[in-house]
Amino acid sequence: MTDDVRTPVDFWFDPTCPWAWITSRWLLEVTQHRPIMPRWHVMSLTLLNEGRDDLPERYRRGLQGALEAVRVCVAAEQKYGAPALGRLYTELGTEFHLKNAPRQRSTYEAALVAANLDPGLASAAGSDEFDAALRASHDDGVGRVGTDVGTPVIAVRDVAFFGPVVSPAPRGAAALRLWDGVLALAATGGFFELKRSRTQGPIVG
Repeated sequence: MTDDVRTPVDFWFDPTCPWAWITSRWLLEVTQHRPIMPRWHVMSLTLLNEGRDDLPERYRRGLQGALEAVRVCVAAEQKYGAPALGRLYTELGTEFHLKNAPRQRSTYEAALVAANLDPGLASAAGSDEFDAALRASHDDGVGRVGTDVGTPVIAVRDVAFFGPVVSPAPRGAAALRLWDGVLALAATGGFFELKRSRTQGPIVG
């Protein structure tokens, strides 16, 4: 099936978030069975938590590494376009969430090489050159769902929502049931939230 007959699904992610990573793998599973086409965009947990004084110190320290990774993503998108961003996301997610690699230049370079992109783009991690583009992409995604959410944000036509937050990523028929259910809920006028406490951490394998 060609891309011009697939429904675009916009997906905003922070590459350091394991929950967003799981959701992205679920979305890719759905693409194998439904006529949809992911379009990748960056958002930032660092920007999302700007000005918050109630964050645990450990989480606050982690936000700097999160900013570095997403800057590299924006640099790659600016140079190569959105399809390259999707490839890089897969490789960064593999490094961060499957290999437990640290958020540092060597990890960014390894992901860039694996995605067939210029490893020199890793230098963007320590630069604010692409921060305006990062903020624009972030604001676009968050503006569709509100600031009291996280990553990922998904938009299908005129329906946008945060999540779903799920672990592990459903496969096969279970993936499709979740897709249909999420779309049905998100398209319901006046529907805002369905939630329960997490009883386990992210299963990323």
